[in-house]
Amino acid sequence: MDVEVMEAEPEPEPGAAGRGHRTDPEAGEPSSKSGGGAYELPWVEKYRPLKLNEIVGNEETVSRLDGSGPVGIVGSRLKMFKTTVTLCPPGTGKTTSILCLARALLGASMKDAVLELNASNDRGIDVVRNKIKMFAQQKVTLPKGRHKIIILDEADSMTDGAQQALRRIMEIYSKTTRFALACNASDKIIEPIQSRCAVLRYSKLTDGQILARLQEVVEQERLSVSDDGLEAIIFTAQGDMRQALNNLQSTNSGFGYINGENVFKVCDEPHPLLVKSMLGHCVAGNIDEAYKVVEQLWARGYSPEDVIGNIFRVCKTYQMAEYLKLEFVKEIGYTHMRVAEGVNSLLQMAGLLGRLCSKTVPPAAS
Repeated sequence: MDVEVMEAEPEPEPGAAGRGHRTDPEAGEPSSKSGGGAYELPWVEKYRPLKLNEIVGNEETVSRLDGSGPVGIVGSRLKMFKTTVTLCPPGTGKTTSILCLARALLGASMKDAVLELNASNDRGIDVVRNKIKMFAQQKVTLPKGRHKIIILDEADSMTDGAQQALRRIMEIYSKTTRFALACNASDKIIEPIQSRCAVLRYSKLTDGQILARLQEVVEQERLSVSDDGLEAIIFTAQGDMRQALNNLQSTNSGFGYINGENVFKVCDEPHPLLVKSMLGHCVAGNIDEAYKVVEQLWARGYSPEDVIGNIFRVCKTYQMAEYLKLEFVKEIGYTHMRVAEGVNSLLQMAGLLGRLCSKTVPPAAS
């Protein structure tokens, strides 16, 4: 009975171990180690940065938030915070940046002075008129120069009516409340809101940045990994840190050893080695062998979008003549457009192979 009580103890407070790592203060071991059926904290949350200087990648954009850049949104004393829109692909740190900024500005008052909503779920005009407006009207005791913060994640999912209502609330309560909107597509945020905000744009993380953070997690969790396993995780993540950590944890939970084969079993993507062999047959002009590979991928149930996506990513790094690579990328792009429009049959994939094989004939000398 005592053991069960020990396992049910809550996690230590964030920041106890530095750099966003939460550890067991008695054992010194990572607290999310699975054992005896205990709850395992997702590594995305366990290793989420707690301070702005811990965020991986996009240094120039983050420097605008902490005031260390040439044009800081937050001054050196963190006294000014302008309403912000962060635009970027998923998994690059936009929500984490806003939370770190709110923590730096408000400290212990963050619990009472921050309202976080996921606009993908709460995106109607009623939410704006009720939840957001009511929170903006609340009186919260804060240090001088501080404001309440409303965080709207996935704000590009909000309806136009909700965005129009939000624009008016931003104007009325600008003296007491600041708004931080995180979205993936800037064209889905109406212009009046963008004009009232400081726009921050994040880019996808590089392979080196993801690898560095993965190695930290591997060291903290004492994982058994191989080099091809880390390469496979980076390949499947496509610049998304959240995806990389989820794939790392899933592979470790499922197999206990992280190598390329296990990673692709968990992620269930067309294996890049198969795609590479198919491209090799196309370069050699051998359409029969290339078609066998595509037929094999099709029989495994992979969608044409997944196959085309991996063909493009492998083609970018495949060693071939430059003129040939340009022709391959062009044909892959045209086929991806047709697949996206709904023409996603095996015949379309076979047609791609035929066009790729026909490009292997070198251009005639002039």
